[in-house]
Amino acid sequence: MHDDRRLTEVRLDRFVRERIVPAVYPRSVPLTLSSWDVPDEPVPAVEALRQPFTPQEHGAAWGRPWSTKWLRLQGQVPDAWGTAADTSVEIIVDLGFSSDLPGFQCEGIAWRPDGTIVKAISPRNQYIPLKLLGSGMSVDFFVEAAANPDLSQGWTFAATPYGDKTTSGNTPKYRLGRIVIAELNRTVWELQQDIWTLNGLMHELPMELPRRHEILRALERMLDVMDPDDVPGTAGAGRAALAGVLARPAYASAHHLLATGHAHIDSAWLWPVRETIRKCARTFSNVVALMDEDPGFVFSCSSAQQLAWIKELYPELFERIREKVRTGQFVPVGGMWVEADTNMPGGEAMARQFLEGKRFFLDEFGVECEEAWLPDTFGYSAAMPQIVKAAGSKWFLTQKISWNQVNRMPHHTFNWEGIDGTRLFTHFPPVDSYSSELSGRELAHAERNYRDHGRGTTSLVPFGYGDGGGGPTREMLAAARRTADLEGSPKVELGSAASFFARAQAEYESLPVWVGELYLELHRGTYTSQAKTKLGNRRSEHLLREAELWCATAAVRTGFEYPAAELKRLWRLVLLQQFHDILPGSSIAWVHQDAERNYAAVGAQLEAIIADAAGAVLGAGDIDFLLNAAPHRRQGVAPFGAAEPVIAGQPVLATEASGGYVLDNGIIRAVINADGLLESLIDYASGRDAIAPGQYGNLLELHRDTPNEWDAWDIDAFYRRNVVRLAAATSTAVERSRRGAAVVVERQAGASAVTQRISLEPGAESLAISTAVDWQESEKLLKLGFALDVRADRSASETQFGHVFRPTHLNTSWEAAKFEICAHRWIHLAEPGYGVAVANSSTYGHDVTRTVREDDGGTTTTVRLSLLRAPKFPDPGADRGRHELQVTIRPGAGIADAVEEGYRTNLAPRVLKGAHGVEPLITVSNPALVVEAVKLAEDGSGDVVVRVYESLGERSAGTVTAGFGASGVHTVDLLERPAAAPGVTPAGCSAELALRPFQLVTLRFAR
Repeated sequence: MHDDRRLTEVRLDRFVRERIVPAVYPRSVPLTLSSWDVPDEPVPAVEALRQPFTPQEHGAAWGRPWSTKWLRLQGQVPDAWGTAADTSVEIIVDLGFSSDLPGFQCEGIAWRPDGTIVKAISPRNQYIPLKLLGSGMSVDFFVEAAANPDLSQGWTFAATPYGDKTTSGNTPKYRLGRIVIAELNRTVWELQQDIWTLNGLMHELPMELPRRHEILRALERMLDVMDPDDVPGTAGAGRAALAGVLARPAYASAHHLLATGHAHIDSAWLWPVRETIRKCARTFSNVVALMDEDPGFVFSCSSAQQLAWIKELYPELFERIREKVRTGQFVPVGGMWVEADTNMPGGEAMARQFLEGKRFFLDEFGVECEEAWLPDTFGYSAAMPQIVKAAGSKWFLTQKISWNQVNRMPHHTFNWEGIDGTRLFTHFPPVDSYSSELSGRELAHAERNYRDHGRGTTSLVPFGYGDGGGGPTREMLAAARRTADLEGSPKVELGSAASFFARAQAEYESLPVWVGELYLELHRGTYTSQAKTKLGNRRSEHLLREAELWCATAAVRTGFEYPAAELKRLWRLVLLQQFHDILPGSSIAWVHQDAERNYAAVGAQLEAIIADAAGAVLGAGDIDFLLNAAPHRRQGVAPFGAAEPVIAGQPVLATEASGGYVLDNGIIRAVINADGLLESLIDYASGRDAIAPGQYGNLLELHRDTPNEWDAWDIDAFYRRNVVRLAAATSTAVERSRRGAAVVVERQAGASAVTQRISLEPGAESLAISTAVDWQESEKLLKLGFALDVRADRSASETQFGHVFRPTHLNTSWEAAKFEICAHRWIHLAEPGYGVAVANSSTYGHDVTRTVREDDGGTTTTVRLSLLRAPKFPDPGADRGRHELQVTIRPGAGIADAVEEGYRTNLAPRVLKGAHGVEPLITVSNPALVVEAVKLAEDGSGDVVVRVYESLGERSAGTVTAGFGASGVHTVDLLERPAAAPGVTPAGCSAELALRPFQLVTLRFAR
């Protein structure tokens, strides 16, 4: 029996390959080709179509990497083609696809002579129906062909020059394939879909089930009744042989799959942003063309940025999309500007992802997205539930946690509880894919894998080729129709994500709860790769904070014109670069070069905006004023105000001792040895030494960094087995100035020169360490460590609007998997009554370990910051060059001190000349209530919007008061719409707050 089955399967595979596939298009004629090669970067269609086209040879090589070729296709459909009932005429365009992998090679899009888009061309979507060309029986249209190189390289992760246009060379990458007018035999095509569905189902059914053998015999009968020499003439008989098994209904207990069309398009990755824009146009044109053919097809589209590109650059296509949104087929989802990383963006940036995304969808389509949609992001901050709810959304979807290396999540549908106690209805599609083909294997996996059987009966399946692969196909829709009610298969229904969530939430009431972050046990290197991109992000976030604060202050105080449009443009650019393959450092060199240029432009423009606003509020004068944008008093200046700074504290003493140096400002005392290592760090208030006995702080360590795969993404745990301690210095010296003293240390890290400045200022409660590196390593990881005399069983890491605790022990596999963690501006280690804060200016990756000392039985808790990496893929030159990274360490610090230190390290004092100081626009009575943003309202009313959160993780109360003639205050959501907020009591021009731990509140003060 087994041999008989196997022989039938082999016979079927060959029959499909050699007989059915060629018979789908039984006859064809070549088209006449001409072409024009774009000299450099892509040009709009209106420009390309008026260029001189010259004759183009079929089968010719074309396409130097990243180039564009425009083809003109002309011909005449032979008489009588497409006149039979089951036939139609299509154009087949094979651009020379190097593999069957969509989205990672050459791509094309068809244009009519009038400059309107037809649809895209991709490896698994090579056809263009003649009727879409609108030219009767004559063919005359254009194809914009993009020679994108295949950087996936079979996912071998080998270094490649193709990620940078300047190193990609000029050798053509492709050769034109079959470009013809062809007659489609619909009956043969339908038979092909029947076979694909049944064969896929059969292979997933257990051998002992009669249903498997029933399908096998039906396929066998189909093979027997068909004539291999006349497939078109006998395809009807073949379909009739399969009709019975296709008509058998699903079991009543079959799992229900809601299938929604999707095309996950990375906003940059193995291609630059400029190519993403074209990928979006290609995919969305495919989608709307497919909707015209199938009114039941529903497509879920995330990322407002991508649709904003279409609106700007492809307005005709955008109007077609707008019409499909109106009919309910093209459905915006997610409500974010881009599918952002959620580990590293700051709190206000995360809020703006939803503000900009949801407002775009509301303004352009009248659609409110109620789900957060992040299928591919590399882990999810524990602050996300509150942020999603504060944006007016109520559901969350991801798939990425199925990539975990060690631990499997216990549920696919659950309530996710964030740091403030907010719970969010969450679903992980058990299909474990966001680009399903609706194959038998995938559908069976979704049903078997679903971990909530008996409580829930339904899950979501996003289907469609992403990343420029063209999205859903007619073959996928055919599979969905066939599996809508098919014995042995889960039931598949086409629909929207919202319809799935509403159904799942209604049927599954007593949800299990997952508390805390959704940590991805993979891609831990993304907290560190491409340090300049991360620096640009952190700097931009804080400059935007300053710009909005001072512009709002100037607008209220002086009538200064608030630059709303310019600030929105800059915010959107920064938000784009928080996409989950840009900020994480996992893109090609071209992408990160663009990011660095963008960050430089953002910085320059924001500095100019700040200068204009500051000049308006300070007036013309020669007095030095410190503008304090931080939420804590600084050098005698109140938060959000400007005044003459007061330098407090005794001078710093810098003395030589035992070949090293001692820095002492009367608040802390640091002992630095002859090699520039921190031997002791004492705060006089506690009298304790933060550095563990016999161990060091400021210890640089160089690790081998050769992950098994996903170079720029991953740090694998075995990196710790190979380490070089960079304890020896080549020189040390001390520098003294009015601002304090610094020990300057030079050392070598492999081939990379390192200069460190360990500095202390008068009145400072922390020691600052600046590490400048000319980084020339390959596949190395540089860490900076502090061995602390603290018995900490958990660490606290800043995240959006609060902090998250993580165990420092390895009791379970869940803790062990978190050997590299993400922190924003600070990380805090503490035992009862004593703690140490370590803050940074642009570093996100950290690790924390504990050891017990043999000599005294004490515990050393070591915190290390991951400063630099040097992966080879996808950017072989990643991180090479000069970097400067700032770290501060504050002994005797509580959480409140850590919060303050984070702002101090990231918001440098801004001293400008003027005539008079500035009273704060907003005052807060309790520093535990941290104001993260002060801005004018989005609607142009001039109202002042204030974002505030409880920062200590405890219940905190205080008053937020307007420093201007506010006529009232009320609470709003992130989109600045009225929304209730527990614990907030308006009182004239003030708001009384009694907030739960980490609660986020947005206040709107009316003017």
